[in-house]
Amino acid sequence: MRGTPRLSRLAAGFTDPKMEAGGGNLIVCRIFGWILVLAALGALAYEVMAAVNSQGGWRTLTLGEMWFRLHSPSLNGAQAGIQRYVAPWLWEPVITTVLLWPGWLVFGIPGLLATVFCRKRHRHRPMRGRR
Repeated sequence: MRGTPRLSRLAAGFTDPKMEAGGGNLIVCRIFGWILVLAALGALAYEVMAAVNSQGGWRTLTLGEMWFRLHSPSLNGAQAGIQRYVAPWLWEPVITTVLLWPGWLVFGIPGLLATVFCRKRHRHRPMRGRR
């Protein structure tokens, strides 16, 4: 089956070794994790720039405050939509709690967890030839 194209090998029942054992899902998970890490760094940079531009010094910006500064109509729309169409109880105790956390923390922890847990795992093989 050396000369056959890849698609015909897959159609014949052969699997792609890169996609075996959830390899494709791990790649998507890692990419999503790195996007969250970059968002956390962006939120931290936004917080640093806000501290530099203000006279009061360093102050941790919450996710809700950053969202309000960036685009307040979408924050109001998300609140109205969740309370009206999803579940009224979801906004007040759950989402408002997350919105009160620092923005870099909300994106950073899931991003780091995704990049760590979705990394490639190398199989340890015993070394041969060494005594």
